[in-house]
This record gives sequence, C-alpha cells and structure tokens, in this order.
Amino acid sequence: MSESRNGGASGFSAITEGTAIAWSAIRSNKVRSILTIVGVAVGVAVVMAIAALITGLRSTVMDAFEGVGPNNFVVTRIDFTTLTINDGSGRPPWWNRPEITPEEMQRIARLPSIDEAMYVFDFQVDLAFEDVELEGVTGRGFSAGWPAFQPGEFIAGRNFTPAEVSQNRAIVVISSGLAETLFGQRDPIGRTVRVGNAFRGTQEPFTVIGVLEPEENLFATAVPNLAFFPWTAAIKRLRQNTFQAQIMVVPRPFVSIERAQDDVIAALRGMRGLRPSEENNFALMASAQIIDMFNQLTALFFLVILLLASAGLLVGGVGVVGIMLISVTERTKEIGTRKAVGATRREILWQFLVESALLTAGGAIVGMIIGFALAFGVATWTPLPAEIPVWAVVIALVMAVVTGMLFGLLPAIRASRLEPVAALRYE
Repeated sequence: MSESRNGGASGFSAITEGTAIAWSAIRSNKVRSILTIVGVAVGVAVVMAIAALITGLRSTVMDAFEGVGPNNFVVTRIDFTTLTINDGSGRPPWWNRPEITPEEMQRIARLPSIDEAMYVFDFQVDLAFEDVELEGVTGRGFSAGWPAFQPGEFIAGRNFTPAEVSQNRAIVVISSGLAETLFGQRDPIGRTVRVGNAFRGTQEPFTVIGVLEPEENLFATAVPNLAFFPWTAAIKRLRQNTFQAQIMVVPRPFVSIERAQDDVIAALRGMRGLRPSEENNFALMASAQIIDMFNQLTALFFLVILLLASAGLLVGGVGVVGIMLISVTERTKEIGTRKAVGATRREILWQFLVESALLTAGGAIVGMIIGFALAFGVATWTPLPAEIPVWAVVIALVMAVVTGMLFGLLPAIRASRLEPVAALRYE
C-alpha cells in the first residue's frame, strides 16, 4: 500500500479501504443496519410517491386544458385565481355579484373578435328509465358547441343543434357509463328517460339522442354519470337555476386573447352599467391562468410533503447518529489498532462517514424501489398517469446522502479524535 507524505494511505487507497471496512461493519450488524435503512427508505419513498402523484395529476390537468384551447377563456362570477376572504357574513365576497345571463352570452357572441360563445352551468338531476332510478346525476346545461370543450367522442347518436337549443327541445346526450346503467345492452337512442329536479319537485320526459364516451382521465372517473341538456331546456323544463352559470368564449383565429378579453370586458361593463371607477363584477379566466394557479397549488403541496418527508429522514438521521456512536464505542480498540499502525485522523473520519453514507444510500435505494413500485401501481390500476420525474430521484438521493454525511459527522469526528494508547486500553 502506497503511503502519503504524512504517513497515511494515498487518497484512492483511503477511499477503497474505508469503503471496504464500512461495508464489513454494516454486514456484521445486519439488524441494526436494516432498521436504519428502513427509516431512511420511508422518507425517500414518500418523496418519490408524492412526486409521481403530483406529476400525474398535473399531466391530466394540462391535457384537459390543452383540449379546451390555449386562447379560449371563461366568463364567470367567481375569480378562482385570487384569494377570497370571508367578510364575516358567512358568504364569499362574490356572492352578491349578478349572475351571468344568456343575454350576455348572446351579446358576446356578436362581437367581431369572438368566434363562439357558449352558455354552461352544472346541476343535479334524477334520471329514471322503467324500473331503474338514479339520484344525483351530474347534469350540464350547454350551448350546441359544447363537444369542443368536453374531451371524448360520440359512440352513438349525435349532439343537439343550435336550432334545437333555441326551440327548447326536450332532448339529452348521456355518457356511456350512464347509458349502460340505464339501458344495459339495449340501444339508448330514441328512448325516453324521466328527468327530475328534486328541489323543484318537477319531472319531465326527455329523449336520448346521443351517447358520449368521455376521454379516460381522473375527472371522468370522478364523475362517471353525465347528462348534457340544451341550456334552454334545463332552465324552462327542469327549472334549474343559473347561479353558477359561465360563458365559454372562443376568439376568432388570429385574434389575440388580450384583444378578445378587452372586447368582452367592454361589452359586459356596458351591459351592466359599470362606471369607469367601479371594478368588474365578473371575472375572466383563461386556460393559462388556471394552469398557473394549479402549478402554484401543487408546488405548495409538494413543499409541505417534502417537509414532512424531511422529518422522516430526520428521524432516520437520528438513528444513524445513535447507531454510529454505538459502533464507535464497540470498535474503540479497532480504531486504536489502526491508528497505531499509521492510520491518520482523516482516514478514520472518512471510514465512519462512508459507513453512515452507505447506510443512508441503502435506504435511498430501497425507498426508490418502493416509490417506483407505488407509481407503477397507480399508473396501472387508476386513470392517473403517475410518473416519477428525474428531479424527484435526484432530490431523494441528495437528501439521503446529505442526511448520512451530516448525521454521521459527529460519530466520525469522535472516532478520529481517539488517542491510540487510550483506545488500545479500552475494555
């Protein structure tokens, strides 16, 4: 073995020798080492699993809004992109804002910069066919152009036309899951279902004209039963309220979203008689704004989870300190012998730092395996496309190695400072 000028081993030899000794010590204390590895593995697995879930959720949301169109936007009573504070009345600040009306939708549709404007609102209905009754089905009142905003494809029948919307026709398009529940293997097209409003005590017959197969994603799974009605029929026949109605706006090609929004704001302010000093009593939200808000929320959520996972790694780090201090005590004579034959403080320090780093690195590897297994299970058995990003792997490894080095530093320093004579006499 080559010697350095200060009498110790060369840099490369110190690394290889320290690693070999550390590995031998870990193997000789299997139970203790496994317990330390488990503590670190839990923290790493949590980081990677949460990162996979957030990545999958973000991918689902991005795909949904990309389908809507990057330049399209929504006119609504509620500005979801701003933080609202309760004024003590028990109601949010936007509660007293006027509802979005069909007349406003028609005015926006006539603007030169707007290609299409669609009225939309959600509600709950009861559906029945023969002896099958379903309560709390999600209904949506829509203009005729709604399929452009609803990912999926028609597997039977058709959509309602603008003329049918203006004529208040009693027709409905249902989702494939709802069609199977109501009709089984029978063809639903042309059949009549009973649609009820439990709050109003009304029930009306509607004819099924189409079946939509929603695009498979997290949101489709959360709401499997959907019924799409002409908005006119939802208001006049089912007596649904438009308390949370919105207008989906599609600008004309080659018209910037800024110009389209300015035109819509000017038109609505004029219709509502707002003075120049008064704020808008409505909100415009573009897909990009909603995506930015979602990114901020998920970043905050991941930061919280990262802090919780760090607490888990902290517990594992405390375990590393305890085990390494015990290891130093048990191997005092070994340390004295190594120093007596020429090992330097640097080499002893390196030996125990490597041992603690190997323990936490082992925990990181086990944690990554668990994290990848969890992500694979979620992606296989749920609609969420969970995928572990590269940055999550890097963060997990860095956190584990840093934990091992930091928490192994105290025992390593203590070992390196032992005097050879005192260490050899230790019993």
